[in-house]
Amino acid sequence: MSCFGRIKQFIRAVTARVTVEDGKYISAHLSAEEQKIFFAMSIADQAHCLRTAYTIERLVIEDKQGVDKEFLIRCALLHDVGRRAGDLTIKGKIFVVLVTTFAPKFAERLELNGNRALYVYHHHAELGAQKVQRIGLFKEAKIIAKHHAPPKPDDPFELKLLRLADNEN
Repeated sequence: MSCFGRIKQFIRAVTARVTVEDGKYISAHLSAEEQKIFFAMSIADQAHCLRTAYTIERLVIEDKQGVDKEFLIRCALLHDVGRRAGDLTIKGKIFVVLVTTFAPKFAERLELNGNRALYVYHHHAELGAQKVQRIGLFKEAKIIAKHHAPPKPDDPFELKLLRLADNEN
């Protein structure tokens, strides 16, 4: 991500809000059990997941390839549930991004020595997939687990759309 992209991401994180309308959108697309893990994320991550879901809606309308829109919206809303509120604060994320970018070997040592923020940052996709799998969302778990993995030619179309929407937000 570019420097400008990171600055935009920071501004979005510190100004993040979930509106009443957003709450209605979440209720319309997630069950009570799914909402429980959604609302366990920080407000910044909730807002990011909402923007990702809104982008999915736009992409699905533009693409018209017959994808399961509800499935993709659910994936978008839940794709970062591996990061619970408090796991990775805004300051923590700034630290993680900087140390991972400018001192990757040092970051690796810190993570191996138990730095929770680095661990969550690097493994939130797998952690989130485990969470959604525990509540019976097996198909969603497969997509969420791979949303930060390097693209492969045989990736499902839904995964490609989720990555695209996530990267835009």
